Amino acid sequence: MESTAAILLRKRKFSDTSLIVSWCTESFGCVQTVAKGARRPRNPFAGKLDLFFEAEISIVRSRKSDLHTLTEVELKNPFAGIRSDYLRTQTAAYFIELIEICTERDHREPELFGLLRRAFGYLDVNDPTSRAVGHFETELARIAGVHDAKSVGDAVSVPREAGSFPYSSAFALGNLFGRLPLARTPLLKMLAAGAKNNSK
Repeated sequence: MESTAAILLRKRKFSDTSLIVSWCTESFGCVQTVAKGARRPRNPFAGKLDLFFEAEISIVRSRKSDLHTLTEVELKNPFAGIRSDYLRTQTAAYFIELIEICTERDHREPELFGLLRRAFGYLDVNDPTSRAVGHFETELARIAGVHDAKSVGDAVSVPREAGSFPYSSAFALGNLFGRLPLARTPLLKMLAAGAKNNSK
């Protein structure tokens, strides 16, 4: 059995009694686990498995697949402030989708976990902005290895001076991994509209 800090990314039904839970972890990268019995009325995971939760988890690794067994969950931070606001929730969901696109399963990348934890800490107490989204994309691009202006410009086949660095970072990531989340454009439009309304 191995333990690590983790943030819950997704959960879905596995069987009548169990869930598949996806995590971004500090020690193992992004992993999938099966939480046996988690859908039963009384279970050891009750109240501990919700989107965006940060927890200390223990897993037993599978030797046959990339679906591991979740054995223990100790809730550390529910980031409740994220779920209190629609735009915060949408921004957090975008960050999760971007990380899922840009990472290989079971590939250790502690910087990635740290980035997501800082982002969720920010969204827990602050409303999102286009600048915050751009910062997250820039940091993710740096972790992915397309962090300087020249490499970003080359990756998207545009001059370095064209557009802002966060904009180029996102498209460099899209070029590197084949796509960007479809939620990006509507999210940025909502954030821009919110900023415009707040400035009135």
